[in-house]
Amino acid sequence: MDKVKALNIVKEQLTEKRYIHTVGVLHTAVKLAKIYDADEHRVQLAAIFHDYAKFRPIAEMRKIVQDEQMDDRLLTYGNELLHAPVGAYLVKKEVGIDDEEVLNGIRYHTTGRLNMTILEKIVFISDYIEPNRQFPGVEEVRDIALQDLNKALIISISNTIQFLMKKRQPVFPDTLAVYNSLIMKEDI
Repeated sequence: MDKVKALNIVKEQLTEKRYIHTVGVLHTAVKLAKIYDADEHRVQLAAIFHDYAKFRPIAEMRKIVQDEQMDDRLLTYGNELLHAPVGAYLVKKEVGIDDEEVLNGIRYHTTGRLNMTILEKIVFISDYIEPNRQFPGVEEVRDIALQDLNKALIISISNTIQFLMKKRQPVFPDTLAVYNSLIMKEDI
């Protein structure tokens, strides 16, 4: 599927503000794909469709998680996590993309997972640093992402964990596992 067709499909699913965010993620992801020698076409598709299910009703997403026997922990760690795995499912079902690497880029863009592929890391970090994001620390992560993707992931995940802790919200176990894994590899 080409980029223009994909953008047209996803635009129908998103608010204007979220579509602008998606275009920012796309441009950031393509830039990082070139730096880290990732498959640019696959990165584009995952970036474009990463928020495909963002505005689906919560009840619909929860039902899909249950019906499709997805990780049921998703149901207890906050509704914000649902759109990623549900989005991967819906992109396959409704759009017809069945490339597992692309679908995993969508599926894990909010939580991460152990042994993330370069595509998954690029989509994850691009969602965090795209140009429309404005919050303390984002500029540092933008700069680091151009030099060391793993260090950028460590900082972004650390920031996210701290943010969730300040709000007294739970941190998804896979996100903690990614952070721990990256930190331990960094020390070696």
